[in-house]
Amino acid sequence: YSASHVVVSLVKNYPNYLIVNLDKLDYCASLKNLETVSKKENYKFIQGDICEPHFIKQLFETEKIDIVLHFAAQTHVDLSFLHALEFAYVNVYGTNVLVAAAYEANVEKFVYASTDEVYGGSIDEEFDESSPKRPTNPYASSKAAAECFVQSYWERYQFPVVITRSSNVYGPHQYPEKVIPKFISLLQHNRKCCIHGSGLQRRNFLYATDVVEAFLTVLKDGKPGEIYNIGTNFEMSIAQLAKELIHLIKKTSSESEMEYWMDYIKDRPTNDLRYPMSSEKMHNLGWRPKVPWKEGIKKTIEWYKENFHNWKNAEKALEPFPVTEPFAQFNIP
Repeated sequence: YSASHVVVSLVKNYPNYLIVNLDKLDYCASLKNLETVSKKENYKFIQGDICEPHFIKQLFETEKIDIVLHFAAQTHVDLSFLHALEFAYVNVYGTNVLVAAAYEANVEKFVYASTDEVYGGSIDEEFDESSPKRPTNPYASSKAAAECFVQSYWERYQFPVVITRSSNVYGPHQYPEKVIPKFISLLQHNRKCCIHGSGLQRRNFLYATDVVEAFLTVLKDGKPGEIYNIGTNFEMSIAQLAKELIHLIKKTSSESEMEYWMDYIKDRPTNDLRYPMSSEKMHNLGWRPKVPWKEGIKKTIEWYKENFHNWKNAEKALEPFPVTEPFAQFNIP
């Protein structure tokens, strides 16, 4: 999802670069997100899986890749409790395959997109890049483990890797299983927002174009071997997020009407309260988020009015995820 925005920006702004977009086209992917660049001469789409070593090795040999931006992952926390080993397989093994092939191909820079969730939750402690990793769910654990493999290539070979950890990203193109597009789509379909537990969990939200700028900054100025937090001070509870969206979509400020559109369900096995993060290192590179919440969320709401059916299975994403015990089922691909 974030990668689609980065790809579009690179294709449009760097006509002398050939942008190769590798995607497995899993359930949450949509090539409609790339329609604005699909006919451009400097864009090439290849369908494939990072978990297939021979295919990936051949790709590097045939395409002469200079720089890798690695976004490919299983990312939905709720699903990770149901499919812990699948998340480990894709996120850890797949990353290992990709970084090994990139190293063999003498790639100039390898950027790994990780997440603020590797830090685990915190009420008041602000995480910086040197904070210990304490992941609390299978998704975050798999991303933290993948980071270790990527970082080891810098430690052992001085292979120029860079790791980013970003806050929650929102905006157009996001499969509606994630909280913002899910709430928007539910309300636009006259259905209630399903809120885990108390709804007091707070999240930091970054608009997609700000994240694009962050990755372009890291590509240009990020130092090999370093980690960069891509964060924002803008923070909101999930319950407050639901109320804001109800106000904007259902045109009501009535507390009772807002409560009508909110459906509290059982919480997932662990649900971190906050991920406060310092992004001073990114600020020192010249990057700061620019898009105000009111502007970003308005654009996002408008986009989903027209594009909800970009995914064949979008309706399925609106169902509440079953709550299960952590690591209950072990499904290996």
